Amino acid sequence: MTQPQLRPARPDDIAHFYDHESDPEARRRANFPPRDLATFTAHWENKILGNPTVRARAVLVDGELVGNVVAWWQEDRRYVGYWLARECWGRGIGTAALRLFLTEEAVRPLYADTDAGNTASAKLLERCGFRRVSAEGEPNLLLVLEGEGETDPGGGL
Repeated sequence: MTQPQLRPARPDDIAHFYDHESDPEARRRANFPPRDLATFTAHWENKILGNPTVRARAVLVDGELVGNVVAWWQEDRRYVGYWLARECWGRGIGTAALRLFLTEEAVRPLYADTDAGNTASAKLLERCGFRRVSAEGEPNLLLVLEGEGETDPGGGL
């Protein structure tokens, strides 16, 4: 497997990210409602790329854009999320990309949530050091990565 690389996400990546999120199987696994292109683009332009406290990285494999990893503040917690093109699933690309991202993202604790039925995503997070903190039977799993790092919600990122 070629190791993924990260670079800052750019406005011209948004259409590719939309294609990845529009995959019906990906939405089913993530239990994520579909969005139209205009809504998706506005979200990325304003809330992700337009927010200086958000860290957004494009995931590249052999120069091809295959997904993204993003960290953001939600109230007083820092969260991380990712989305990969289906052709990357099960190949270790997500795990490698998230591990790379975690070398840049210093805030701890760092939280992630995933649909309880998305066992592949939960396992990916656990391979990267996250541990489950939500109760069994909840529709979403909350996981946390603890350790040394910045804790100030101001972040200065």
